[in-house]
Amino acid sequence: FDFGSYADGKADCVNRALDEAVTMKEPEIIHSAMRYSLLAGGKRIRPMLCIAACELVGGDQSAAMPAACAVEMIHTMSLIHDDLPCMDNDDLRRGKPSNHKMYGEDVAVLAGDALLAYAFEFMAKATKGVAPEKIVAAMAELAKAVGPEGLVGGQIVDLSYTGKSPGGVGLETLEYIHIHKTAVLLEASVVLGAIFGGGTPAEVDKLRIFARKIGLLFQVVDDILDVTKSSEELGKTAGKDSAVDKTTYPKLLGLEKAKEFAGKLNAEAKEQLADFDPAKAAPLIALADYIAFRQN
Repeated sequence: FDFGSYADGKADCVNRALDEAVTMKEPEIIHSAMRYSLLAGGKRIRPMLCIAACELVGGDQSAAMPAACAVEMIHTMSLIHDDLPCMDNDDLRRGKPSNHKMYGEDVAVLAGDALLAYAFEFMAKATKGVAPEKIVAAMAELAKAVGPEGLVGGQIVDLSYTGKSPGGVGLETLEYIHIHKTAVLLEASVVLGAIFGGGTPAEVDKLRIFARKIGLLFQVVDDILDVTKSSEELGKTAGKDSAVDKTTYPKLLGLEKAKEFAGKLNAEAKEQLADFDPAKAAPLIALADYIAFRQN
C-alpha cells in the first residue's frame, strides 16, 4: 500500500471540494477570511479518515465527501478560535499568520462561526444518495463532537487548568481534555464515514473505538512534537505548552513514557481493524501510523 500516493490523491480531492464549497461572494471579507484558513494547507487527516472509513465498509467516496468537508470546516473553526488572544494566543498557524493576525479578532471570531454553521448546512444539502435518517444521525454525531460534550468541553477544562502545577492535573483530567478537545472530532470523522458508507452497528462501534484511540494518539504525539521540534518544523509556535505551563503527557509521564504510551494507543487502535478486509483497512492502518510517526 502506497500511503504517499493515497494521501496526495485524497487531499487533492478534498481541497478541490473545499474550494468549490466555500467560494468568494458578498460579504467578501468574511468569505475571504473563511477561505484563508480553510485553504491554507493542512494534512486533511480528518477528511481522509472519513473517506477511508466510508470505503472500508463498502461505500463510495462521493457519499462521504460532504461530511469530509464539514469536519474540515469545523476543524478549521477550532484552529481559528484556538489561536485567538483570549484562548491559546498564537500568531502562527500552518506556517502562516493566524486568522486574527490577518483579519483582526472580530472577523476571525465571525469566520470561525460562519465555518461552523456552514459545515452543517453543506453536509445537509450536498450529501446525495444517503437515507435521510443516516444524515440526521450524522448531524447529531457531529454536533455532539463540537458542543459541551466535545470540543467546547475539552477547551474549557484545558483553559481552567492552564498555568496550574503538574500536581493539580492528573492523567485522568489530561485524558479528558485531550479526548474532548482533539479525539472527538477524529472520532466523528470516522463514524460519519462509516454511517454514510452503510456500515453495520457493529462495524461503526469498532471504528469508533479505533478513532478514539488514534484521536488520543494524535494529541500525545502533538505534545511530544511541541517539546522536540522547532517552530519552523511544526509550522506553528513550538514550546508553547511549556511557556504557559500547560500540562502535557511528556510533562506528566516524561518523554520516553509518553512515546511508549503513543505506541500502545497505536497498537490498540489497529486491533479494532482485525476483522475487516486487510486491503480495505490498509488506508486506516497507514493513517494510524502516520499520526503516530508524523514529524509536524
